[in-house]
This record gives sequence, structure tokens and C-alpha cells, in this order.
Amino acid sequence: MDISIKTALKKAKRKQLLKIIITSIIVVLILLPIFYKTGNYFAAKGSTRLHDSLYLHNAIAEPNIQIDSQVTANSSMFGGNIISNRSKNINGYVVPWSTLTSSYDWLRYDIDNNELVPGFHWSDTNFYEYDKQTKNKVATFYHPSIHEYFDGVQNELSEVSQMKNYVAEVAISFDKPYTLKEIQAKIPDNLNIVWLYMASRIADESKGPSGVSVYGFEPSSSPKDAYKGFIDALKKYDDSGRNEPIQEFLNSNKNKKWDEVGILGVMLTGQSQNFKALENQSFVRGASVGATAQIVPYIKPEK
Repeated sequence: MDISIKTALKKAKRKQLLKIIITSIIVVLILLPIFYKTGNYFAAKGSTRLHDSLYLHNAIAEPNIQIDSQVTANSSMFGGNIISNRSKNINGYVVPWSTLTSSYDWLRYDIDNNELVPGFHWSDTNFYEYDKQTKNKVATFYHPSIHEYFDGVQNELSEVSQMKNYVAEVAISFDKPYTLKEIQAKIPDNLNIVWLYMASRIADESKGPSGVSVYGFEPSSSPKDAYKGFIDALKKYDDSGRNEPIQEFLNSNKNKKWDEVGILGVMLTGQSQNFKALENQSFVRGASVGATAQIVPYIKPEK
């Protein structure tokens, strides 16, 4: 083959290769921002879904726990984490609670269930649940339809009422459902009703704690409005209709007015000595102490 033809072919190949390289670079430069923008869009959608789910779970299934702040961390176009800083209000005393580190990506999210589920202290002398990070005791509710619990139904009112200069939270479980009006007539005015226990799964608790979720809400200054918000939140939380205790609660109360709805228990906060008035009351099936804090001169209890 003539040398000039070979040279021309080589030049043509080089030009073709150069065109391919230039075209590829242009395509990459065009697609990269589009891919980056698309990735950030789907990551933001995942972040929003996780934020909403964390607040929703807190509203219906975290007794007397408040989210102080919720921030995004380690975020990228592919996903990231959301950090939920939480605390408890014990009669005006803010007590730290476990921090959740949840994750999300384009398609799914994972709530930090490892920290949501309490730890269990089990020994020859003691059995109780505790928050894994703060090591504070977790108050336990007892469903009136579950007759046998592994460690029995505890009543710790006499123990907490003997504590001097403390504020405490106590989960009070009733012997049967009561309306809010009936409850308010039974609870002393010097104690705060900070959470209403409405529903949970009826499980076998005789061999050990089954770790079932309890559902309820903070009554706030308008319990009727708070209950309506609770119902809406339950429907949104279980939009698939697969959560048995939630669906059972919704179905059994759909035709009831708020003042007719039965409440299974309450979370109370107050000064420790004020719980003495509840000792030996027949409506109290169980009483489990949760977080406590020592009273200091510079923070005044709410009650």
C-alpha cells in the first residue's frame, strides 16, 4: 500500500478517535450536572420521608419523649443520615434521652430501631428496661387484657414516693379502660398527665418482654384536638392497614366521641412525694417508674 495512503488512514483514525474523545467529554459534561441534580433530588425526597417518619413515630409511640432537634448529617447525592436529639421533660426538668442516627437513600430509609428498643437488665434481684445511651430506667405500661407478665405487674409507687427532693415520671396502667374525665377525677392536681396510653398489641409476656410498641399521645391543652391529630397520625403511620393493634383501635373507636374513648393508662410526672396519693388505689393495676432527676434550688418544678 502506498505510504501516503497509510499516512492518510492514520490521520483519519486519529481524527475519528479525537472526535470520539471530544464527544464523550461533552456528553459527560452535560450528563454529570443532570445526574448530580437528579441524585440530589431523590436524596432530598428520601431525607424528607425519613424526617416525616421520625416525627410521626415520636408523636404516637414515644411516651413523654420530645425531639429537641433533627439534623441531616453525612449527606450526599446518594443519601445520608438524620440525627434526632431527644429528651424528656420531668416536671420541668429536662433529662437527656438516646440520640437516634437513622439513614436514607434514594429508595428507602431505616429508622434507628436499635436505640428505639430499650435494653433489658436481667439478674437474680432485678429486671427492668433501660435507655441504652443514658442508662435511665424506662417506664413500662401493662395492658389490662394481658394477665401474666414475666416479672409480674410492678407497682413502684411506694418506692418513688419515699424519694426526697426528686422529680419523676411514672407509667400508670389501669385495671380497665377509663375516659379522660374519669381519669382527671382520680389523678391529684399536683401531678402532670403528660401522655395517654391508648393501645398496644396483646402478646405473650409470660416468658419475657416481647418488645411491643405502645401507642398514645400527649393530651396538651386541648385533649379533644390532640386526639383528632392522634387518629390522623395513626392512619398515616399504618396506611397499609397491616398493624393489628392500630387497626383494631381505629375500628373499635370510629363511632365514639372523644369523651367516650377508653384510655389504658397515663404517664405522670411530678415531685416524688406527690405520688403517695395514688398508693393502694384500686384503679391502678401497675405503676412503673421511669426517668428521675434530683431537685436543685435553681430549677423550679412545674408542680
